[in-house]
Amino acid sequence: MIPLKWQFPLLLTLLCAAVWLLSPILSPFIFSLVLAWMGLPLVRRFERWGLKHDNAVLLALAVLFGGLILGLLILIPLLWMQLSSLVDGVPRFLVWVREAALPWLAHHLRIDVVNFSDREHFEAWIEPYKKDIGNAAANVIAYLTQSSAAILGFLSNMLLVPLITFYFLRDWHLILAKLHQAIPRPYEATVARLSRESNSVLGGFIDGQFRVMLCLGALYAGGLWLVGIDSALLIGFLSGALNFVPYMGFVVGIVLAAIASIIQFGDVQHLIWVGVVYGIGQFTESFILTPRIVGDRIGLNPVMVIFVLMAGGLLFGFLGILLALPVSAVLNVVFKYLYEERYLKSRMYAAEPAPPSADPPPRPDV
Repeated sequence: MIPLKWQFPLLLTLLCAAVWLLSPILSPFIFSLVLAWMGLPLVRRFERWGLKHDNAVLLALAVLFGGLILGLLILIPLLWMQLSSLVDGVPRFLVWVREAALPWLAHHLRIDVVNFSDREHFEAWIEPYKKDIGNAAANVIAYLTQSSAAILGFLSNMLLVPLITFYFLRDWHLILAKLHQAIPRPYEATVARLSRESNSVLGGFIDGQFRVMLCLGALYAGGLWLVGIDSALLIGFLSGALNFVPYMGFVVGIVLAAIASIIQFGDVQHLIWVGVVYGIGQFTESFILTPRIVGDRIGLNPVMVIFVLMAGGLLFGFLGILLALPVSAVLNVVFKYLYEERYLKSRMYAAEPAPPSADPPPRPDV
């Protein structure tokens, strides 16, 4: 029989090993679990309206996936049109690089830049690098082939999401009851308390972060539309969606917006306005949206958020990126409990003076 104090560390180790080994097939279950967690309030509301449990689950499932499909049907054609417009402008961007950017670099930075308009000069310059370029192209093609297979596998797994979500919603209370029965009795009160705190932290963080992403996407898209960028909707909402990683949405968005501005206008004035839009968006996110909507829900500073996302991606791939912040939030709750309830109280008890002895003091020798 394993001692009680070693059961939890052993269980945690086995759980991490199982996630690492099964990560290729866990994505639909994770998505389904998140959707079921988001759909639970709908199920409870429909049950309060008098629907039976199974009917409430089916209606909540229809609302969740109906809203998701409707949003995709509206957004995908718009985003495709803007992406096509951006791709069509690539030749103009190359002309700008050849006729404006490269001469500027050659004149101001004293850089010997290849004259791309001179075909013989360009071919002589590129000749030593042809082998390396061929190897790089072969590697890119191999990577894209593997990525395509991975994407097809991912999409096939996603077809299971509605079915798994239904069973999660239907049996949510049964699953929680089974997990509760599996908790060792000495740890029952502590695990229940940590579960409630973790659920509160995760709920507040995910809800707040989703609102910040929508607000930022609308702000960036509206600002770029006022500047006159044709692909404002695509770049703006992509910037907002990437905001779950600190500063990634800002960096990716401003680079794409700058390229789109050069392709469309080819002047410095619009580049400055793009910088103004993203500067206002970053200020609004840092000092207004995140403090008021999200606050310090997860308890991690931006540097730690970046680290846990990179570590999750390195260890578990895309699944690790999805799980990094929720797992970090739960671990933060656990460490906070250990610090407050165990470490501080142990120091407090150690600092208390010893109670006076009931024995009378010894009589002095005469």
